[in-house]
Amino acid sequence: MKMKFLKYSAGVASLILMLLTSCNDLDLAPTNKFTEANYWSSPEKANMVLNMAYSQMYNSGYFFSTEALSDNIYEGRGSSSEKIISSGQADASNNRFANEWRDCYGGIKTCHTFLENVDRVEGMDEDLKARMNAEARFIRAYLYFRLTTWYGDVPLFETDITLDESKQIARTSHEEVLAFVRNELDAVAAVLPTNEEYSEEDNGRITAGAAVALKARTYLYSNDWQNVVNTCEQLINSDQYGSYSLFPSYEGIFLPENEYNDEVILDLGYVPSLRTWGEYFDYAPLSVGARVNQMAPTQELVDDYLMMNGRTIDDANSGYDENDPYVRRDPRLTATVVYHEFPWRLPDGTIQTIYIKPGTAPDESAEVDEYKGQGTNSTSTGYYMRKYYDPQSLASFTSGLNLILIRYADVLLMYAEAKNELNQMDENVWNSTIKVIRERAGFSDASALNFDASLSQADLRETIRRERRIELALEGLRIFDIRRWETAETVLNVTPHGAQYGDPSMDNGYIRLDKRTFNPERDYLWAVPQSQKDLNPNLGQNPGY
Repeated sequence: MKMKFLKYSAGVASLILMLLTSCNDLDLAPTNKFTEANYWSSPEKANMVLNMAYSQMYNSGYFFSTEALSDNIYEGRGSSSEKIISSGQADASNNRFANEWRDCYGGIKTCHTFLENVDRVEGMDEDLKARMNAEARFIRAYLYFRLTTWYGDVPLFETDITLDESKQIARTSHEEVLAFVRNELDAVAAVLPTNEEYSEEDNGRITAGAAVALKARTYLYSNDWQNVVNTCEQLINSDQYGSYSLFPSYEGIFLPENEYNDEVILDLGYVPSLRTWGEYFDYAPLSVGARVNQMAPTQELVDDYLMMNGRTIDDANSGYDENDPYVRRDPRLTATVVYHEFPWRLPDGTIQTIYIKPGTAPDESAEVDEYKGQGTNSTSTGYYMRKYYDPQSLASFTSGLNLILIRYADVLLMYAEAKNELNQMDENVWNSTIKVIRERAGFSDASALNFDASLSQADLRETIRRERRIELALEGLRIFDIRRWETAETVLNVTPHGAQYGDPSMDNGYIRLDKRTFNPERDYLWAVPQSQKDLNPNLGQNPGY
């Protein structure tokens, strides 16, 4: 995909500008320049529209800010839409509610434009056309799944609609939208190439395996356990839809030299200097070039990382030392979170120690990373983010590193969770899912790796949910997990914490952050944007807004 995107990036940018000019988000219409026959004159021009749909499928801003909606991350600076949502103060005019709706329907519009006009390309290879149609249908299904996951019932239409129609359309039920998405994914999985069948220049294009994995996720979010098992087994027990495996190094999954490795099922394609992202400018330690620290991991996330013996830190036999809290911990902690005296590897390969505990920095240049309290430029939690740092990034952390949306470890974790919920977790399932994931992470102690048949289903549920949190931390998935588990009303109705650099008279010295609020009668769904309700009263509103 990098070669294709590089070739057509200028055209895609022009198309985006022309698409985003409409008064109604359901009618984000390309002008007739893109629907007249004289535009659809070559496969290359058709591919420009398809590449635009790829670019609208998701973006880096959502990828990272969505994590701040969960209990993994605390946003310490500013008053973003996500922070307002987390504080329980969001109403139907919230920008994130409006933008997510707008962007999804903008992408759906592009897919419809492609699907309804690609047949105008004369002499186009039929196999190529079928594949590109399948890619567009996948993107449309992905966007509808995003919409229905956030908003519940949403307008569903399979062809382009007029502006007048967009002002009258009603919402389709969540169940009907999911049925449409799953039917589409079944259809395109039968057409799309596998990851092994694409040529190198098409790396990053949507595969049959991506359609199957996304379908599994739709069942996961519905707690439809048997269908999760059945769908995941299409990837675990067969290579019909592609061949996937865990990458040997957990840290290495997220490095640019390992893009398109066999664990990646679906990702967002970026190209240095052409299509880039730069969020780490406000996430990384200041001493390595960041501007400020906008958001950072919470103590609650850090506390969930196991000890190397597989025990939780509150287990009396774990060996955890509160005065030396980062030793003998799950190696994924170091790959994900920057803590005090973290060994940050610079682009030239040298190591720079990050000093966060107040009063420990050896010189003024290192003091900038120290925790200095709330509202300062440095970390608000006593931690910084590490996962997805790109050592090859340009000035201001401008990166062309791909961002992974679905990877094989997620499939294994979905499978393990579903088997346990069906009360079918046994040593064989454990060994093929949790054990191999932990082995890849760097665990070697038998107590961390071997199946414990004495554990109850509830004990295993807690273990699997913790494993999912740690393995997928900072990848934008946590909020969806705590919503489907219906634990959001518990973990998001608390005062989150940072490292033990706070007032020792409160919370044992762990930094007390702003309280979060989650109303279970309202917040499991987002509001239909007020701007859309004003245009179309038929949309109605979700409870509590």
